[in-house]
Amino acid sequence: MNPTEKNDLRKKVPKNLLNQPTNIPVRLSRKQLIRQQYKKIQSLLAEIIPSNPFYTKKLQLIKAGTIKSLQDFSQHCPFTHKEEFVQDQKLHPPYGTNLTYPLHHYTRFNQTSGTTGIPLHWLDTSESWSWMLDNWNHIYQAAGVTPYDRIFFPFSFGPFLGFWTAFESAYGLGCLCLSGGGLRSTSRLRMILDHELTVLCCTPTYAIRLAEVAKRENIDLAQSKVRLLIMAGETGASAPAARSYIESLWPGTRLVDHHGMTEVGPISYECPQQPCVLHIIETSFFPEVVNPKSGESIPEGQVGELVITNLGRTGSPVIRYRTGDLVRWSRSTPCMCGSNEIALHSGIIGRSDNMVVIRGVNIYPSAVEEIIRAVGGIAEYQVQIAQKSSMPVLRIYIELETCSKDGKKVISLLQNALHQAFALHISVSTLPSGTLPRFEFKSERWIYD
Repeated sequence: MNPTEKNDLRKKVPKNLLNQPTNIPVRLSRKQLIRQQYKKIQSLLAEIIPSNPFYTKKLQLIKAGTIKSLQDFSQHCPFTHKEEFVQDQKLHPPYGTNLTYPLHHYTRFNQTSGTTGIPLHWLDTSESWSWMLDNWNHIYQAAGVTPYDRIFFPFSFGPFLGFWTAFESAYGLGCLCLSGGGLRSTSRLRMILDHELTVLCCTPTYAIRLAEVAKRENIDLAQSKVRLLIMAGETGASAPAARSYIESLWPGTRLVDHHGMTEVGPISYECPQQPCVLHIIETSFFPEVVNPKSGESIPEGQVGELVITNLGRTGSPVIRYRTGDLVRWSRSTPCMCGSNEIALHSGIIGRSDNMVVIRGVNIYPSAVEEIIRAVGGIAEYQVQIAQKSSMPVLRIYIELETCSKDGKKVISLLQNALHQAFALHISVSTLPSGTLPRFEFKSERWIYD
C-alpha cells in the first residue's frame, strides 16, 4: 500500500490535513514570549511560596521584589537537581514535600522509569494534568494529527508517565485511541492492521522491534495504514540516519520526534518545516542552556545541558531543573515554521550522565546509534564499557539482520565509520540472532562493567 492510499483511510478526510504537518496556531513574538514567561514565573512563585514546603525552603534567601526580569530569575534562583527530589522523598515518603496543595487535591500518580537511579514519585492535580494535555496538543498539531486519525499506544501503561498524557490528549482531539497494554508484539501488529491505525506512538527502539517481529511473522508493514510514527523516550529519533532507518522499516511513514520528562511534562515538539529540529514549548516552559560543569549560560550553537522551569504545573513544579539532557540550541527568529521559540538541533544529543570518555574522546550514545544505523544491516546492538588498567575500553556487539549475509563486511564498515568519527579503533563482534535483549520501552544498550 503506497503513501497516498494510506491517506485515504476515510473518504471524507481532507487530504490537505493528512498529508502535511500543520503549524501551531498561536505565534507569539520573542518579546511577547519573554513578557508572558516573566508573568507566569511571578504567578508561579506567588502561588508556591509559602504553600510548597520544598521550594519555600529552597528559595528562602530570595527577598520580595528581587525577581524583576528573567535575567534576575536565572541569577538569583538556584538550580534544582534530581538528587534533591530523591533525598526529599526518602526523608518524607512517599511523595516528598514538593506539593503546593493538600494531598487530597491530587488526582494522578506517576513515577520515573528508574533507568538512571531510584524512581521518583510524582503527583499531579487535575489542573496540572490538563496543562500537560495542552502541551501534547502542540505536539499533535505540529505533527499534523487530526480527529480522523486512529492512534495506537503499544506500551504497558505502567506507573511511568510514558504516553498517558498523549493518550488523553488524543482522546480530547477526537481521535480513536487504542491501547496495546498487556499484549505481545505480534498481537499489537495485528491490531495495527485490523483497526487500520494511522498513527503509532512509541519509543524508537520499540518501532524497530515491531518491524523485526513483523518480518519474522511475514507481516507486511507496507500494507498497514500507519502514516505517522511519533517517537519519544530515547535519543536518536532526531538523528538523520536512525530516523531514515526506522522510516524504511515502516514504508510510507513519516517519523516525528518530541521529548519530555515525568518531572517536567511534555517539553518540545518537532518543527513542522525542519525534520530533526525540536522547538521548546516556551508558552509553557522557561528554558536555559548551561555548561554542564560550571552551570554558566553558553552561547548559541554550542552543546550544553537543558535547564527547564515549568510554568503551569503548579501542584508539583520544577524550578531551574537540571534535566541532564544535552542539546545544541539556537534562537533564529522567526524559524521557517514561523515559531520564535528556542530550537534544539538534532533533538536531544545525549545525557550529561551517560557520556563516556575513551582515550580523551567524548562519546555520546546517540552518536554511536547514528553511525550504526547509517552502516545498516544491523538488527540489534549492545555497547559494553569495561575498565582495563584504569582506562575504559569500549566494545560493540551486534546482531545482523537476516538479509545481511556478509558479517565481516558489516563489521569492517562499522569499524571504519567509528574510526572516522572518533579516531579510535573500537572492537566490533557479531552475536547469533536473538542473543541480545529487546525492549518495549526505553532501551538499555549501554552496559558498564
